[in-house]
Order: sequence, then structure tokens, then C-alpha cells
Amino acid sequence: MAILNPIPVRVDLHSIQKSAHVPAAEEERLSALLAAAHSVMAAKAVYRVSYIDSRHEDSVVIDGVLFRSRVLRKHFGKVERVFPYVVTLGPGVEALEKASGDAVEKYYLDLIGNAGVIKAREHLRNTLSKRYGLEGLSYLGPGQLKDWPLDEQQPLFSLLGEVERAVGVRLSESLLMIPRKSLSGIYFPTEIPFMACQLCARESCPSRKAAYDEKLAKEYNA
Repeated sequence: MAILNPIPVRVDLHSIQKSAHVPAAEEERLSALLAAAHSVMAAKAVYRVSYIDSRHEDSVVIDGVLFRSRVLRKHFGKVERVFPYVVTLGPGVEALEKASGDAVEKYYLDLIGNAGVIKAREHLRNTLSKRYGLEGLSYLGPGQLKDWPLDEQQPLFSLLGEVERAVGVRLSESLLMIPRKSLSGIYFPTEIPFMACQLCARESCPSRKAAYDEKLAKEYNA
């Protein structure tokens, strides 16, 4: 198990303004919140270099741990090495959000935290690419697709080992990660970039990163 700590994270003010349609009159307040958030971010990541043991019709076994997903099985059909991970921003931004009595500030801090943990995951991806000579990497996370539900957090954390001791992230009884600004999943080599959004038909998702691909969804039976 490898740990990246600390991970440098800088969230761009204008990217938040654009994504949230923040009016120019709010720029000063948003800038102050961004500075406060940067001061408490403690981004880190844990990952493991893992290998495929066996493949079945709708599941795959990775280092002795069973994962049930047709989508994973299809992507890992010709892959031997994968990289399960957990990335976190730490509890700082979430604490600022809870302490604020202003609904708009809470909203802005939530956006900043989301952007920050995504930046941390991008740093992990870039690190994996350089360390292991991988030109293309895609990822999937438990709960992103109906085919790979949130229940799969348990085998993922089991595969990684002492996640809480390594980066301070644990699972709640409902299998949500604590701190909340955390992301988990498996990075895997791909020649063509893949995003879970391509298999999701939900039109009003604010986190969409790629267009729904009906043909691909039928191919994956997702």
C-alpha cells in the first residue's frame, strides 16, 4: 500500500464562479472562502498495485477479493494490473461548512470541497501515470453506476487494508466515506478514455463529465 501525503491542491476561483454561475458581486466573498478552504485542506491518497486473479461472467477477483460488476469485468478483460485507491481532502473544509450559519457560504464551500478532492484525484492519476509508465488511465468508483453499487465499498476497503490508519478515511454504517470529501475507486489502463457518465442516462446530473452513450450502455448492458 502506497501513500501520497501531502497532495498539493489549488482550486481556481474562476472555475468555481463559472460552474456555480456566481455573480461578480459575490467574487470577494467567494475568494475569502476559497482562501479559508485552502488553509485547512489536507489532501492525501492511498493506493495499491493489484493484479487480476480471475474473471467470471459478471465479476472479477482482484488479489483474492471478489468484485461483482459486469462493467468492471468487461474493462478488466485484457487488464492484468489495476490501482484501487482512496483520496481525501481531510475534514477541514467540511468543518468550515458545518460551522457557517450562512446557506450560501455552505453551498460555496461544498463546491470548493468537491473541486478540491477531484484535484487531489487528478494528482494521483498523474502520479500513477509517471510511476508506472501509463499513457491512459480511467477509473470507476462504487456507487457511480447501478451495476457497481455502494455496497462494493466494503471489498474495496478490504483490498486496500488499513485505510483509516493510512489517510484517516473510514466507512459509515451506510457505507459512505468519512470525511465526506473523499473519493474511492479503481484506476485501470485504457487505450480509449472511459467515464462512468457514459453509461448513466440521468439528464440533470450536475457532476456529469461526459455525455451519455446509449450504444455503449447497451454494449455493457448497463
